[in-house]
Amino acid sequence: MGLLSDPVRRRALARLVLRLNAPLCVLSYVAGIAWFLALAFPPLTQRTYMSENAMGSTMVEEQFAGGDRARGFARDFAAHRRKSGALPVAWLERTMRSVGLEVYTQSFSRKLPFPDETHERYVVAGTNVYGILRAPRAASTESLVLTVPCGSDSTNSQAVGLLLALAAHFRGQIYWAKDIIFLVTEHDLLGTEAWLEAYHDTNVTGMQSSPLQGRAGAIQAALALELSSDMVTSLDVAVEGLNGQLPNLDLLNLFQTFCQKGGLLCTLQGKLQPQDWTSADGPLQGLQTLLLMVLQQASGRPHGPHGLFLRYRVEALTLRGINSFRQYKYDLVAVGKALEGMFRKLNHLLERLHQSFFLYLLAALARFVSIGLYMPAVGFLLLVLGLKALELWMRLHEAGAGPAEVGAASAPGTPLPPAQGVGLASLVAPLLISQAMGVALYTLPVLGQHVATQHFPVAEAEAVVLTLLAIYAAGLALPHSTHRVVSAQAPDRGWMALKLVALIYLALQLACIALTNFSLGFLLAATMVPAAALTEPCGPRPFYAALLVLTSPAATLLGSLFLWRELQEAPLSLAEGWQLFLGALAQGVLEHHTYGALLFPLLALGIYPCWLLFWNVLFWK
Repeated sequence: MGLLSDPVRRRALARLVLRLNAPLCVLSYVAGIAWFLALAFPPLTQRTYMSENAMGSTMVEEQFAGGDRARGFARDFAAHRRKSGALPVAWLERTMRSVGLEVYTQSFSRKLPFPDETHERYVVAGTNVYGILRAPRAASTESLVLTVPCGSDSTNSQAVGLLLALAAHFRGQIYWAKDIIFLVTEHDLLGTEAWLEAYHDTNVTGMQSSPLQGRAGAIQAALALELSSDMVTSLDVAVEGLNGQLPNLDLLNLFQTFCQKGGLLCTLQGKLQPQDWTSADGPLQGLQTLLLMVLQQASGRPHGPHGLFLRYRVEALTLRGINSFRQYKYDLVAVGKALEGMFRKLNHLLERLHQSFFLYLLAALARFVSIGLYMPAVGFLLLVLGLKALELWMRLHEAGAGPAEVGAASAPGTPLPPAQGVGLASLVAPLLISQAMGVALYTLPVLGQHVATQHFPVAEAEAVVLTLLAIYAAGLALPHSTHRVVSAQAPDRGWMALKLVALIYLALQLACIALTNFSLGFLLAATMVPAAALTEPCGPRPFYAALLVLTSPAATLLGSLFLWRELQEAPLSLAEGWQLFLGALAQGVLEHHTYGALLFPLLALGIYPCWLLFWNVLFWK
């Protein structure tokens, strides 16, 4: 305390902090990026291991041999679907009853906030069909789910056939201690969301659906299955759920274990698992997988039906059968045996999966990075904002005390005069106007779509996207109006005070986002921190302006799309990237209103207004 109470020592400390601030900021930012890139290399990446004792062994004998029956069910399902032009509900009910299930249906409807041009739908109405296999050895207190989504543009007939064949096989076994629900949903994720909301007796998205007539116990785990052919070369697993949620790592370990037992080739992000981690090739391939996971998790989109189960504290995975050019292929029997083994091990659970990690990153199916090892990366980036905020606070203190007062304060025993007021009340206008722009960006595109279509020759979805871009660009004109309401008596202290508030605001937002969705928090921090630290009204203003624009939320989204396709080895041209960017904007707004994805409100109501504050600082007069 003596160091802070002594004016001479305090001023010496301030001069030291000001002198070392720039190199410390550079060092901290480089350390954060380097730490993240090192996550794919041992020892930061660790081997996965099973934490749940009930699933620690694969010593179960899979007896499924219904490959021909599954293919027959698939052919019949595809024929009835082509004949009816929709989900063959009556045929599914009849077939599920024939294999001994309790069969129920659920009708649902949903009017989207604007037409979904990707799937060509606006008013959606459909029916879900599900059958329940009651556990012969226990009361209906717990259950497992096997679900198959059926969309208008994807048949998924082989998955439906395998689901029915597994139901017939499971019906003949007596060791089940949990109910098993076999669910076929219409309209992909919309049907899954309707069923989950009805099952848990809640409504968070405005879905209109009939109540469920039959229920099982509390759902412990769920698997979603997507197959495009009778033969597969590999099974790809999707783990990223709504708003970046992830399933318990033990469920992923269970999938990998039974794939290895049955000789099935399993992939993550469409990439094979590196075998050699001692050389540089293995970690570099793992880094590509890690970056793909970060980009997908940051989007906040549910990358499969499993992503909606995670909202209800149900551990779930989506398994996709891939039929590529590889030589070794597997039939439906191999896939069915892997699913049977997973369900039999999940049947042994005495409590929910909880012992393994819920927050992790994956460099491969057998390699993970725990939260304690990846959080320092974003911590180093946020340290830059803290150092710049400390520097501004000290500069404000020095600006408040005049040069004569500073010289007098350096004499021994002379107390440091109090700093003059910065006039924080005058900063209310820039803060309120920036936040109002964020509210307009969040509300006006959907509310004003009909007005736009009446006055301009555009469709509703195009009107939403164009309104988004117009409001976003209109924010660039804010400095010409907000700087006039700020006190001009001390202009230097004015922009420093505004930047200090913006730095603290940004640091708090990124810290909170990183705690719930590390990938999103890290991407925003890696792009926005340099511009936030450098921006000031004096210096090379065109360079700072270009840097701010290139690190804005919209530019970050556009760059992420190009990086994502580059990592998938399917690079985009500029025109294709722009079209994908416009589609991503529409899907982001639509998924927020349809499923409750939080990326759009986070950017519109939080990050974008904060970015506008730095834009105001840059053009301060």
